[in-house]
Amino acid sequence: MFSENLIQLRKLNHMSQEELAEKLDVSRQTLSKWETGESLPDIDRSKLLAEIFGVTLDDLVNYTSSIYGLGVPPRGKYAFGLVTVGEKGQIVIPAKARKVFDINPGDKLLILGDDERGIAVLKEEDIFKQFKTQ
Repeated sequence: MFSENLIQLRKLNHMSQEELAEKLDVSRQTLSKWETGESLPDIDRSKLLAEIFGVTLDDLVNYTSSIYGLGVPPRGKYAFGLVTVGEKGQIVIPAKARKVFDINPGDKLLILGDDERGIAVLKEEDIFKQFKTQ
């Protein structure tokens, strides 16, 4: 997973192996070994890689793009997976999404829509927080 994510992120950011190696203060050959899975970077360089690409260290190391068909998401952005819409329009919010956004049974959710950007789901209590901060 790490080597695939590293290659995908480097290419997505239009960086050559040489450019990225220079930012990390390693040789191109070292970076090449990380991309082929021959070796792994130490924790400090792994953290620096995550910072350079704007992703979490956990996603850099563990994210599996084959599950969702998407690349590693930027820090603070999520791809929770696909859900199926039931006959009456119901969906099951994935457990990880419920945990990240602290959604619990009985919570009230507001569904918003935009023709160009899609659907947004907000917790009722979060809507009022937005008004207080502005």
